[in-house]
Amino acid sequence: MRITFKKLTTTLLLAVFLVVNSFAQYEEDVKSIDSIIEALYASISGNAGEQRDWDRFKNLFIEEGKLMPTFQNQEGKVGYVQWGLDEYIERVDKSFFENGFHEDEISREVDSYRYITQVFSTYQSKRTKDGEVFARGINTIQVFNDGERYWIVSVFWSSENDEFPIPTEYLRN
Repeated sequence: MRITFKKLTTTLLLAVFLVVNSFAQYEEDVKSIDSIIEALYASISGNAGEQRDWDRFKNLFIEEGKLMPTFQNQEGKVGYVQWGLDEYIERVDKSFFENGFHEDEISREVDSYRYITQVFSTYQSKRTKDGEVFARGINTIQVFNDGERYWIVSVFWSSENDEFPIPTEYLRN
């Protein structure tokens, strides 16, 4: 099989156009702190049977972005797990698709200095948009502004439990 230079060039240009165009559709998602946080929650939320827009999700993060849940095991030891973007997607995609998952922000505290922003975002999780809340917690979201757009650097979170309810100051709107 012989591939001509013209066919190869055309194929490469088409591929570049498709990649650039696919991320251009998400420009509004990264224009402000409000828009990037809203897009984060929207990109992981959906009913059972709905495929998530993982390209949109990835577009929100720096390439090395991390997602890190905290936990306490049965022996009482506290720790965390660290996932890259693809690892997180592999871990949650099937469950989100089969069971549905909606995460809503219910309160936010924001601190910024120069190019960095720390967002303390209180969330609630449900299987359907109007369903019963099965979990709550706080996401601490680190955001970087490179002068052209906002980027999520990491999302580090802790879930609420009976021993550690969310403090009232993080439940204000």
